[in-house]
Amino acid sequence: MPSHPVRDDIRLLDGEWYTDEPHEAWTWMREHAPVYWDDHFEVWGITRYDDILTISKDPERFSSYRAPRPHGDPLPMMISMDDPAHLQRRKLVNKGFTPKRVRDKTGEIDDVCDHIIDKVCTQGHCDFVWDIAAPLPLLLIGDMLGFPREHYDDLLRWSDDLVRGTTATDDAARDKAAMAGMAFRQFQLEIIEDRRSRREDRDLVSVLCHAEVEGERLDDESIVQESLLILIGGDETSRHVITGGLLALLAHPDQRRKLADDPDGRIEPAVEEMLRWVTPIKNMSRTVMVDTELRGQQLRAGQDLIMFYPSANRDADHFDQPFTFDIERDPNHHLAFGFGTHFCLGASLARLELNRMFRRLMARLPDIGLADDAPLPYRASNFISGPEAMPVVFTPTDPIG
Repeated sequence: MPSHPVRDDIRLLDGEWYTDEPHEAWTWMREHAPVYWDDHFEVWGITRYDDILTISKDPERFSSYRAPRPHGDPLPMMISMDDPAHLQRRKLVNKGFTPKRVRDKTGEIDDVCDHIIDKVCTQGHCDFVWDIAAPLPLLLIGDMLGFPREHYDDLLRWSDDLVRGTTATDDAARDKAAMAGMAFRQFQLEIIEDRRSRREDRDLVSVLCHAEVEGERLDDESIVQESLLILIGGDETSRHVITGGLLALLAHPDQRRKLADDPDGRIEPAVEEMLRWVTPIKNMSRTVMVDTELRGQQLRAGQDLIMFYPSANRDADHFDQPFTFDIERDPNHHLAFGFGTHFCLGASLARLELNRMFRRLMARLPDIGLADDAPLPYRASNFISGPEAMPVVFTPTDPIG
């Protein structure tokens, strides 16, 4: 049994627990039980910044081999591997995320942002989540992977159904997730067959089909899984930071004015603060490999733990006034992209997406605001969560495309 106080309202794998952003509970855990055992779900919760770094640096004691979700099965993708296998796989996938490939997308991202805003700017209102925040990362990731645009609605639906399925408690949601996984697999296998027949570096799937590291190539199933990881990781997370970032600016009008007054000088630190503030991936799992002690708690081999990145990003030992949204925060060593060998592969692309989208929003929809005071619906998920809808209004403007 753990030697720490217990609260009945702390349920670490209950998706509903995350809908209200349980920062009060995480703060209590950091202060009273930073290594917290949830007996109901049989998982440890890690809430302090330093402990998450310690775990992330030590795969011999805390392994990624099982799955990114607690009590899961090993997956044929790099997120479910430790080095050296993880590093070898990452080198293959990284060929599609080189600094030059990402940097070269600046103009394309600006065009996509304007295209998205053009679709709604004359209306004076829209659902910010689905009309603005969701299309940008999906279009970019889909284009990088080389997926035909006529299938983008399918990709968005499959991605959403799969994430919902990670914490579904009803059979219907689990069935939808299973169907989405099968549909994506069949779709991707057809793309892979086409790319294997060509010797050209036309997109990321082509790179994955033909790249070699130390003589190794990825088989079809590995490419399906890595593509799915890239799709969900790029689509879901960026969508929620764009949405949550705007919510933060609306809730802090002084910070919004600062950004509007000097977008060139303040956009980069503003993006970092949005990432810290929102932290769309709520946790990631590790498996305890050997009996070990952490902050006085006895962790047993075979047990799972989850690292709470939003909690680490409010840790007062590392952030001055952590519950203040400050677009000029410096330093800002947040963990929104994780840490260590599993640091998010698409971090530079996500930063560029946020940078360019908020520049265009500030310039083209300067008075954007919430349509009303109604509570926003939040996804009940213990993995990636955020608003499911966000009605906004603004002064209608002319399209530029």
